[in-house]
Amino acid sequence: MRKPVVDYREFRLSRLTEPRFNHLLYLLGWVVYFLLYLLTENLIPVEACYPVHSKLDDIIPFCEWFAIPYVGWYLLIVVSLLYFALYNPKGFKRLQTYIIVTQLVAMAIYIAFPTRQDLRPTEFPRDNLLTDLMGIIYNADTNTGVCPSLHVGYSLGLASAWLREKETSPWWRAFVVVAVVFICISVAFVKQHSVVDIYAAIPLGLLAEIIAYGSWWKEKLRKKASVQE
Repeated sequence: MRKPVVDYREFRLSRLTEPRFNHLLYLLGWVVYFLLYLLTENLIPVEACYPVHSKLDDIIPFCEWFAIPYVGWYLLIVVSLLYFALYNPKGFKRLQTYIIVTQLVAMAIYIAFPTRQDLRPTEFPRDNLLTDLMGIIYNADTNTGVCPSLHVGYSLGLASAWLREKETSPWWRAFVVVAVVFICISVAFVKQHSVVDIYAAIPLGLLAEIIAYGSWWKEKLRKKASVQE
């Protein structure tokens, strides 16, 4: 088993700004996000939100099996942040920068252009554990603040971060890519998002990629140019 590059047994809040621990400060982005989430959820009425819809949404059926990758998204975020915090603090900072950019831009859009989706089934076609799970999610999460999809936006960043992590198994990186694909399409099959929300998350992900990994891409292009010379 690999040894973590940071010994968190020595961590204290008073040491949070030390170079070996200051990457954890990026987690404050989640605090800002949840505050904005609570504000938008409680201060923007459903009636003020523009309904997002595509003809594809009417073709895509509700399928509770996609609740597995949809909920698995939360676990993937936790596992990813934990891994990078333990083994690659620089990668942790970049991933968190990606997430923070995605969060802030998405929340700004939700406030400036409130959206909702009216795709949720009035009753589930089947009664099982997965539909019960989706019922809990529907009750906990409103159908507002949907475009762009943060499920998709975060997932693109997770795939980007893991594909760069050459210290891990190729099989794990391949698994993450497949998982991200299923997560991205799951939002439409569990009727949490319109297909439009998926499309809208792509340019958001590209913006976050440029900001978080711009220096990485510049270095890669520089090395490629030097080899060609």
